Amino acid sequence: MDIKFPEKKVILVTGANGQLGQEFRYLAAQQDEYEFLFTHRDTLDISNMADVMLIFQKFRPDYCINCAAYTKVDQAESESELAYLINSKALSNLVHVCQIYSARLIHYSTDYVYDSITGRPISEEDECNPQSLYGKSKRAGEMVLQESNIEWLCLRVSWLYSSYGQNFVKTMLRLGKERSILNVVNDQVGSPTYARDLARSTIEIIRSGDKSAYKKFYNYSNSGTTDWASFAREIHILSGIDCTIKGISTVAYGALAPRPEWSVLSHDKVTKKFNLSIPDWKASLKECLQLLTD
Repeated sequence: MDIKFPEKKVILVTGANGQLGQEFRYLAAQQDEYEFLFTHRDTLDISNMADVMLIFQKFRPDYCINCAAYTKVDQAESESELAYLINSKALSNLVHVCQIYSARLIHYSTDYVYDSITGRPISEEDECNPQSLYGKSKRAGEMVLQESNIEWLCLRVSWLYSSYGQNFVKTMLRLGKERSILNVVNDQVGSPTYARDLARSTIEIIRSGDKSAYKKFYNYSNSGTTDWASFAREIHILSGIDCTIKGISTVAYGALAPRPEWSVLSHDKVTKKFNLSIPDWKASLKECLQLLTD
């Protein structure tokens, strides 16, 4: 008698050429129980309902991990239509098709949806009050999820970086080699998030199979706190770069979009629900830098 083994669960990853998406590409080779389907802007425009419907009709994914996002914080102030298109309206397309095909949707938001909370880690129950257009567009996407009937899960993330793509870590490595002194903001406090840790944890969340975990928000970042100037110093110390970091105020830096002064996220909800162990930010930074310098 032939033994028929169950088919693998199919995971669709959108925005797979970005920092987080490429981490899923790396980890996919280690996940025998799942079949991953990776799409990016050129192969799937999530703002086009017909394109989204076609992908779901063809591959029938069990999960959709949405890594597609508009993340240009300052540029969003003058590109509001594009920011809302990608971060909210396109998400509506994924929600609609996930409902048709009974797929679970995992989405990522940002610490920028919070504001005016200081002195303690921010919890998911704290009020959302985004100040930047980018933050408002991400909050609009969250509301699309909240108003839906699908099984969704949203991770709010702070200060994301990776060995892939463009990010603060790679910028500091480049500028640290080009200049002897750098001015970096020191009055914004938060926790960096290594995208590979986030991707690993996302897979663990899926693996848990816990239906009660859905229709909820979770905060996620690496453990520990720092500011941008101290983050830059640690990057240079671990990389052996001789560069002086001068801390300056957010006002002196003069960014177009407002940033939260406090982005320290509480991890209690996500770690307890999924029994996750989240590394300290310095340990994860070291892991990332080893990939960049090997």
